[in-house]
This record gives sequence, structure tokens and C-alpha cells, in this order.
Amino acid sequence: MLDRRQVLEMLGTTALATLAPSALLAATSIKPDDASALLVIDVQNCFLPGGSLAVKEGEQVVPVINKISKAFANVVMTQDWHTPGHVSFASVHSGKKPFDTVDLPYGKQVLWPDHCVQGTDGAALSKDLAIPHAELIIRKGFHKNVDSYSAFLEADGKTSTGLAGYLKGRKIKRVFVAGLATDFCVAWTALDARKAGFEVYVVEDACRGIDTQGSLAKAWADMAKAGVKRIQSADIAAGA
Repeated sequence: MLDRRQVLEMLGTTALATLAPSALLAATSIKPDDASALLVIDVQNCFLPGGSLAVKEGEQVVPVINKISKAFANVVMTQDWHTPGHVSFASVHSGKKPFDTVDLPYGKQVLWPDHCVQGTDGAALSKDLAIPHAELIIRKGFHKNVDSYSAFLEADGKTSTGLAGYLKGRKIKRVFVAGLATDFCVAWTALDARKAGFEVYVVEDACRGIDTQGSLAKAWADMAKAGVKRIQSADIAAGA
């Protein structure tokens, strides 16, 4: 017959087992190594306060990203880099407004205000980013008739940006994703990274979402289903 202490120990073990994976993960500090890379997604002026597609609290990700970037030997940044009159802009679809959707040859497309047009100040990376050791900038969305949220594949699901090959060539095995916006470019990047075979972490407090028509909750659910790990910046060992 079990005594009181044994029962309490068993209950404690059971309670630990029922904790969310993120809670368990947070208990141990993560130390990025040479096989780890930080992907900083679209921290551009158009997505920051005053921009044409400003993400609420988007500016708050910058100091968090600057801080965690110091833990990584490998950092890649991305830029939305659209042509004028890009197919994803509501302004090119008669009778449509931002956040409406249209059906395009590659699927359903959310329409956006004109943003991140090549060579404009809006397309520039935030001047407050301080990541001088970033090794690569991937520009995406520069094909006029195809949008590109993910840093790995354009919205047609088959046109590669070359990022997967670059990371694998560098022997990167796990990626940490931060930036804007959680429910679009961050989530699509994380999902495609999983499909490419990487272990993937999304740093929640280093991201902000747009959340249109339930998109944020759906993005987190899709990422969890794909095996993406949801962490906080505090889970990353600063001195790694």
C-alpha cells in the first residue's frame, strides 16, 4: 500500500506530465549553437508605426530581437520587396479594399495596402535594428504576380527563395523565427522550415500579429500541429 509521500510524488509526476510543452521547454534555457540560426522576418518601416501596413506594437519587437541576436552566430534577415502594382495590393483589384480576398492561380490571396515597394523608405529595414553580424538578407515578393510570405517558398508553394539550400549548406539544423507578422510571414516561414526538415522555434515576444478574421489563433494552431515550438526570448541563453 502506498504511503502519503509516494502518493504525493506520483501526483507531482502526473502534474508535470500534463504541463504544456512550452511550459516544459521554458524550464530549460536554450543555448543556440553553430547549427542554429535566427531568422528576422520583415522588420521594415511599412510594418512599423506610421507605415502603410503597420502591425500593432510592431516596434516592440526590435529591442527584443536586438537582444536575442547576440546569442546567435548565424542570423538571416528578410525583406518584403514588392514591385509597384503587385498582385497582392488591393489597389490593383477593382472594387476591392485592403483585407478583402481574391482567388489567384495559386490560391486565395489576402489583399493589402500598397507596402514595401522596392527601393522606397517603407521597404527599408528598421534603422533601430542593431545586428551587424547578420550574414544574409533574403528579399521576397519581387515576382509581380505571386505573393511571398514565407522566407523559404513563395505563395505558389513551389518557387524557392534559396534559403533552405543556404542553411543546409551551412549545416544549420534548427531555426528560431522572430519578426512581423506572427500570423503571416512568421508563421508561413516557420511552417515551411518544418517542411524543409528544420527544428523550428518561434520566439513569441519577438513577434507581433495582424490578426484579421482569426488569423492569429489559426497560425498558432497550424504551427503547433506542425511541431513548431513556441518560446519566449527569456528561454534563450543570452550568453550562448
